[in-house]
Amino acid sequence: MSRPRTRAAVVDPACAAAVDLARSAIEENVRPDEVGEHLGVEAEGERVVTHYFTCLDRAYRGWRWAVTVARASRARNVTVSEVVLLPGAGALLPPEWVPWSERLRPGDLGVGDLLPTPADDARLAPGYTQTEDDSDRQMFFEYGLGRARVLSPIGRDRAVRRWHSGESGPHTPLAHAAPAQCSTCGFYWPLAGALGTGFGVCTNEYAPDDGRVVAADHGCGAHSEAAVLPHQVEPTSPILDDLAYDIAEESAETDLAGSVDDTTAEPLGHS
Repeated sequence: MSRPRTRAAVVDPACAAAVDLARSAIEENVRPDEVGEHLGVEAEGERVVTHYFTCLDRAYRGWRWAVTVARASRARNVTVSEVVLLPGAGALLPPEWVPWSERLRPGDLGVGDLLPTPADDARLAPGYTQTEDDSDRQMFFEYGLGRARVLSPIGRDRAVRRWHSGESGPHTPLAHAAPAQCSTCGFYWPLAGALGTGFGVCTNEYAPDDGRVVAADHGCGAHSEAAVLPHQVEPTSPILDDLAYDIAEESAETDLAGSVDDTTAEPLGHS
């Protein structure tokens, strides 16, 4: 089966010659000094042509005016269809639009704000979903009880990666300087279910992570088994052990040499 052939649009001579008409359509809404030179034409369809002009507005550098003109079949008069401002090469553009649900960040939710969760959220699974751990199973056999949706494996894995790589994980300066890991701390309360193998809640009111989920290999200086630093002891004078060497008497020459400059020394031979 052969593909249908599409014929390129031909520039209509009458529409292409309507340069002044296109320029005047722009100047009806902006100052004449904001419209620059004519950049060319482009055929949009049968008897439909778009004229391009340089935009001289300093706030829209790199943009261009686009005026689309057209004429009816067998008609001589050309009319303006639309006037728009389009970005050109090097134009300053706003960032790509992102849906509000993807722009939210932790901490953006304020008092009174509601964050609806879509029905197809991959982080959640139906409440009757059977899990591997007995503690995570929903009592779906009791009609009307239990939660409508529970955490799915995808949502659990995302939480594990987020918590482990965050400020309460093992890769922080606080954890590196800690005397031991949180898993060996008496204030560490493990979570229930599958997350309990790697995460818990800190219950030490003096710790920086009190009331927060921390990784088992996290740590801080408020560890329950942190060693107590010994008290500072004033340094004492050193003790000289005179049993390791013999004391030798100094010779007369040494006494004489040491007393040459001594004006108070007595002459030799006198008591």
